[in-house]
Amino acid sequence: MPEPKNIVEEASRFVFDLFKEKLSQDYVYHNYQHTLETVETCRKLSKAYPELNEDDKEILLVSAWFHDTGYIQGAAAHEDKSKEIAREFLTERDYPSNKIARVLECIESTKRSKKPENLISQILADADIVNIGEETFFAKSDLLRNEWVKFGIRNCNDIEWAQTQLHFLESSHFHTQEAVKIYGEQVQLNIQEQTKRLQKLEKKKEKKEKEKSGTKAQPKRGIETMFRSIYMSHINLSSIADSKANMMISINSLIISITLTLVGAKLSLLGTSFKENQIVIYPIIALLLTSLGAIIFAILSAKPKITRKINHLEEIKKKNVSILFFGNYANIGLQDFEYQMRELMKSEDELYGNMIRDLYFLGKVLAKKYQLIRISYIVFMVGLIFTVVVTVYVVIYLKRVDDI
Repeated sequence: MPEPKNIVEEASRFVFDLFKEKLSQDYVYHNYQHTLETVETCRKLSKAYPELNEDDKEILLVSAWFHDTGYIQGAAAHEDKSKEIAREFLTERDYPSNKIARVLECIESTKRSKKPENLISQILADADIVNIGEETFFAKSDLLRNEWVKFGIRNCNDIEWAQTQLHFLESSHFHTQEAVKIYGEQVQLNIQEQTKRLQKLEKKKEKKEKEKSGTKAQPKRGIETMFRSIYMSHINLSSIADSKANMMISINSLIISITLTLVGAKLSLLGTSFKENQIVIYPIIALLLTSLGAIIFAILSAKPKITRKINHLEEIKKKNVSILFFGNYANIGLQDFEYQMRELMKSEDELYGNMIRDLYFLGKVLAKKYQLIRISYIVFMVGLIFTVVVTVYVVIYLKRVDDI
């Protein structure tokens, strides 16, 4: 075997042997063929930029050869694993440290979460996703799906996969003008085609559901009507409870205000003054305590309730709470909330599950509200009875005193 002419050729032979010996055959997408296509795309795109010197092109191609080598150790954090493999390979060959750093920077740019900072990183990032602008996108999409299923990365139905791929097409973009020029038009065509495929799958699903339901009323519409009715019932019952609580607060506040005014002015009651007949104070105390107790429970009933605050999305994933109630997502950031809502809209089961949990917790709050307002009315009723009894007793007592 002849000696490799340069570091790029040596890297190509190393990666070929590495994948041949250590890469699982279940990687039907992230394999040597994908790496080779990425390298060739880098060569193609780099020709449009004369400002790139030979060192730049060398670093770009070496990075392209190594960008997916981490898959030999698994898909998770494969970019970081690829960087370690590249670092070890280049260090053993006394490759300059400044060039090694640039190679690692390029490989890092292939992460979806990273924004390429220089031209060669942008070229590599574009080459890595160039399939979105090729007619072979759909065939390679099927390969990627098979790969994900085999490694348990994600197992979804046809509609969910079509939605995932449409989102990928719409959210991905090229960083270099040359990539947009060559592949941009096909990207738009692929988005249109993927949209048609998704709509076709959705119509097919709807047709099957209609055939399954026959001539009976559509279950989905019935379910939505049920949820709508229950939500309206909750709102009406909550409004009634709040009205009753406000009424109790108003009445008893007025009673307390008038009573305190009379006591403060030391008005006469039943022909005697407070000073001369201190026993008169007992019905007043009973009335004040009755009104105060009724107000406390009425305020507790009318006080806004928060079912449960969520601080982490993990609580939602465990299906313990609903994301639909504002009190639950108040502590979550906008991006997390938007992500969770989009995930929710993809699955009817998840959506209905959240609505069921939302109704459950709203019901718990409503039950507590009515329990408190009921206690408020009981306190008011019993307190009034007790006040009347005490008042009658005081009147009888004072009458006897006068007779004596």
